[in-house]
Amino acid sequence: MSGAEAPAARAQADAVTARSALSAAPSLRLGLGDTAVDLVDSHVALPDGSVVLAVDAMTRLGGLLVAARGRPGAVRLDVTQLVPVAVRSRVRAKVRMLGTVRRFDPVSLDSCDGDTLMALLDLPPVALWAVDPVEVCVTQGAGEATTSIAAYRAALPDPLAAVEAVHLQHLTQHHCDVLDRLAALVDPALTATSARVIPVAVDADGIVLRAEASDGHTDVRLPFAQPVTGSAGLAEGLRELLAEAAGRGPAGSTRTTADAERTPAACDLLAAGCYIPSV
Repeated sequence: MSGAEAPAARAQADAVTARSALSAAPSLRLGLGDTAVDLVDSHVALPDGSVVLAVDAMTRLGGLLVAARGRPGAVRLDVTQLVPVAVRSRVRAKVRMLGTVRRFDPVSLDSCDGDTLMALLDLPPVALWAVDPVEVCVTQGAGEATTSIAAYRAALPDPLAAVEAVHLQHLTQHHCDVLDRLAALVDPALTATSARVIPVAVDADGIVLRAEASDGHTDVRLPFAQPVTGSAGLAEGLRELLAEAAGRGPAGSTRTTADAERTPAACDLLAAGCYIPSV
C-alpha cells in the first residue's frame, strides 16, 4: 500500500467502524447541552447514516430535543464498541457523532431495507427523531480521527457487525476444537507463553485471535482469502483458514487448565444453522 493510499484506507476503515458501531450497539448516550442520557434499545441507524431515536416528546428529554431542532451539532451521540466476549481490555473503539436533530420523516421509510424497517418497528412506541451527522469522530487506542461526512455516509456497516457477537460467543462456547486448530496460525512464540487464545473479532476481512498472557495480550488477525458478505460466507472463510492450519500441523495446547478440563458444550444448532465448520 502506497503512502497516498494508506490515509484513504484508514479513513475508509474508520467510516466502516463508525457505521458498524452505531448499527450494532444496543445502546448509546444522547447528549444535549449539559444533559446526557443513556438510551437502550431506542435507536436505529438508517442506510444513509442518520440515526433515529425513540424519545417521548412529553418528557424533559423530549423537550430538549424539541428545543434543539435545526441547530447544527446541537445533539451528541456517543457509542462504545466492545469486544463481545469475556476478556480484559474490551473497548475496541469509541464513536462520537455531533448532529442536527429533526422530527423523523416517514418518507425516509422508502429508502430503508427490510431489516431496517423491522428495527424501526421494534423501537418503543413514542416520538421518533432523526439525527443528521455534521461531525463523526472515531477513537481507537490513543488515537482519534475525524471522519468526513461524505465518507461516513458512503460507507456501509461491516456485513457481520450485527451478528458478530452471536458467532464469537457460539465459537467460544461450542467449538474449542476449531479454536485449537486456528491457533496453529498464530506465532508459536505467542501461544507458548499464553494462558489461552480466544477470538475477539470477526468481520468481512478475517478473524482476530487474542493470545492472553498474565502480563498482557497480543491480537493477531487471520485474514480470509476473500472478503465475506454474510454468515454463509463465514463458513467458507473459516474452512480455508482451517485447511491452512492443517498444513502447518497441530497447534500446542493454548487453553488454561480449567479450559482443558472442561468438555465443550455440544453445538445446539442444526447443521444448517451453524456456520462454524467441523474439524
